[in-house]
Amino acid sequence: MSTDQARGGRSSVPPRRVYRALWALHRAGYAISGGRLGLRSAAGDRLGTLRLRTTGRRSGRERATMLTYLATGEGFAVVASNAGADTPPAWWLNLQAEPRAQVELPGRSVSVEARAAAADERAQLWGRFVERQGLYEQYAAKTEREIPIVILEPSTRAADA
Repeated sequence: MSTDQARGGRSSVPPRRVYRALWALHRAGYAISGGRLGLRSAAGDRLGTLRLRTTGRRSGRERATMLTYLATGEGFAVVASNAGADTPPAWWLNLQAEPRAQVELPGRSVSVEARAAAADERAQLWGRFVERQGLYEQYAAKTEREIPIVILEPSTRAADA
């Protein structure tokens, strides 16, 4: 029996609106500080926070979102969890349409190309994410879809080319 079932079927994952409010505050802090606050490098057992700039698949406009990440050598791994929703996050749909993007980190910006992690790569990275943030396991329990892990690899091509 899962923890959620033991609690009468109620999920311990906060409602989606709570996440949306927290990320809105995070983005506001980033904007108000001129980018000095809100980004954090991954170190040791700690997840980092990056800002991902994508191109909207329908609008063609720049879209930005803050995400937690793990460093993968020169690149970054992010989880397309959408807090356990049955639909993938818009940023992942945007990257599937146009894989070139920009990652902003403390003190630098990196042009990247996105791809879904291969099955063996995903399994290894998923374990690392769950060790650092147990909510990912709860997100997976909320949805029927397999939550993708997205690899953002540095690119020599310009993100807006």
